[in-house]
Amino acid sequence: MTSHHTQQLNRELSWLAFNERVLEEATDPTVPLLERLLFLTITASNLDEFFMVRMGGLKLMQQAGRTEPDQAGLTPEQQYAEAQQKIRRILARIEHLYQSALMPALTPEGLCPLPAEQLDSAQHETLVSLFDTRIFPVITPMALRSEHPMPLLTNLGLYILVVLAPAPRKRTPRFALIPIPASLPRFVPVAGKSPDSSVFVLLEEVLAKLADAFFPGIAVRECVVFRTTRNADIHVDETYAADLSHAMLRALHQRKTSGCVRLEIYRKASQRAVRFLQTHLNISSAETYFSQVPLQLNDFQTFYESDTHQHLRYEPWNPCQPADVDATRPLFDQMGAADILLSHPYESFEPVIRFLDEAAVDPDVLAIKIVLYRTGQDSPVIAALHKAIQKGKAVTALVELKARFDEENNITWAQHLERSGAQVIYGIKGLKTHAKICMVVRREAEGIVRYLHLGTGNYNAKTARLYTDIGILTRNDELGIDASAFFNTVCGYSEPRSYLKFVQAPIDLRQRVIELIDAETAQRAQGRKAQIIAKMNALVDPEVIEALYRASQAGVEIQLIVRGICCLRPGVPGLSESIRVISIIDRFLEHSRIFYFHHGGGKQLYLASADWMPRNLSRRIELMIPVEHKSIRKRLMTILKTALSDNLKAREMQPDGTYVRVAPKTGKQVRSQEELYKEAVQASRQSKASRRRKFEPHLPPENAD
Repeated sequence: MTSHHTQQLNRELSWLAFNERVLEEATDPTVPLLERLLFLTITASNLDEFFMVRMGGLKLMQQAGRTEPDQAGLTPEQQYAEAQQKIRRILARIEHLYQSALMPALTPEGLCPLPAEQLDSAQHETLVSLFDTRIFPVITPMALRSEHPMPLLTNLGLYILVVLAPAPRKRTPRFALIPIPASLPRFVPVAGKSPDSSVFVLLEEVLAKLADAFFPGIAVRECVVFRTTRNADIHVDETYAADLSHAMLRALHQRKTSGCVRLEIYRKASQRAVRFLQTHLNISSAETYFSQVPLQLNDFQTFYESDTHQHLRYEPWNPCQPADVDATRPLFDQMGAADILLSHPYESFEPVIRFLDEAAVDPDVLAIKIVLYRTGQDSPVIAALHKAIQKGKAVTALVELKARFDEENNITWAQHLERSGAQVIYGIKGLKTHAKICMVVRREAEGIVRYLHLGTGNYNAKTARLYTDIGILTRNDELGIDASAFFNTVCGYSEPRSYLKFVQAPIDLRQRVIELIDAETAQRAQGRKAQIIAKMNALVDPEVIEALYRASQAGVEIQLIVRGICCLRPGVPGLSESIRVISIIDRFLEHSRIFYFHHGGGKQLYLASADWMPRNLSRRIELMIPVEHKSIRKRLMTILKTALSDNLKAREMQPDGTYVRVAPKTGKQVRSQEELYKEAVQASRQSKASRRRKFEPHLPPENAD
């Protein structure tokens, strides 16, 4: 990944390596065609975010004169240069894949945009008619005059720069801008060659082809489709922010007007047009990217999301009813009897919604307290909280306004909750609240009882169908006492106290993780068995990595399942020989954080909202929770072992930071997500069958008398 022989890898280059693994799924001919297209669009969308956040941040560091190297020994300038090289290689692979594999395969299916110049005369007439009636009235071109500044361009918005003939008695061409509105469909349908076929033309190609309609009497010399990316690495100054929501809105405005970090141009453009854009957008040649494939590839998800062409997709894996949940009995009764594990998206997120819905209408429920990080739009979670407020429950919602790219959404529904009568807490100054916790306080015969949902993922019903996450429903008294203390600490002035079970960042989570790793090191040093299995999204924290290296040098067996960024080098002689790192990229986004420590045979298991990254351990409020329920521990170990045995969708990390697909050896082929889905379905069926048998009336045998 980098030529620098440091003990740790650079996080930016590791993130780009993750994006290469996503792109690999798009190149895999065994993956259905529309799924490959989806992985291609995800790769492009990930790169958009990388430019906005990571490249934007590196650019700001350079502008501030920062030269100190990171943990991999790279200065901000070196990181930026190496990231640029890697990005250009990824973009070349995207172009090759789009042109040589995906579009030729999608063309016979009617899912490939046709270049406007390839339309026949009948199709051209249809296009002109559509343009006149549905497109032309919506568009407003803008003249670009040298005496006026460039209008503010929308981040990631599509535009056409039009080069026009010079004005009479002038020598220099005129320029104009055609914005491409997001309100118009990107793919314009025209009739195909046969009655049952259709052809799509890209909206920007329609506008470029018919641009002269906007400039009657002036010759159009050139049309250049382009897009700009703005720096979204915004900083919210909370020092004097009396109202965090207003501070956040100001910061969002700053993001919309921040400097450009990338200029993308579709296909060839004249030097004059390129220079015009670079000059007026204050962007360098190094930050200019020419693309042979359409810009904003994530719009192609439209084809994936349509109801047609099912044969080009994976067969659906619909979430099943969790085996531990009886749909016919109140959840509070079931939680009182035993803890309940929810494994999403194999098992439905519905019990979490049901937990809130039942709490909203239960006359014995007094209060609901919840942390909300990303909930999505039209959220059933928010609907349940509104219902609870109407029923007179005390609802407290800690809403994280700094959840990147969800800020505006969070501000909107937080204000709705507040107006409805909820107590809304807008996060903690200087920290992001990322813990996944909901507490329901209920009055029962024995007194006040606390019911909890604790998880690794957000309260978002849509992403719960796409991300692998773990949730636990429990009425464990010690966890309940800790939950009350947690909400009092983050919502009020209560000093953080020592918890009975919870481990919280930024208080002691890093310290506890290192203690657990060091305990394995000590066990191995005494000649005993020592083992660590950890599943997370990212491993970056230098102190945790150093602790893992010490454990490896002592001979501790360490197996890491890290989906994305990993700055640890596995398999380095004398440093990390006993560490194995795999990354699984499949149809669901691996998101659960599960940690196992052998602990001298005591076998400790934890769930967490946090990855092992400095931001999670130092700058966020996170929770790690011990799992003590026997059957849940067993299922979590099955999840870890199934992931480790994956030999179809797993890639193994090499000491230099590259990844190699795990090849199936002799024996069973294992695709971990498929195995876990099948197990969930089978357990759900067996659970339903056993409940039916339990309640079926016992009939006497025939001829019993």
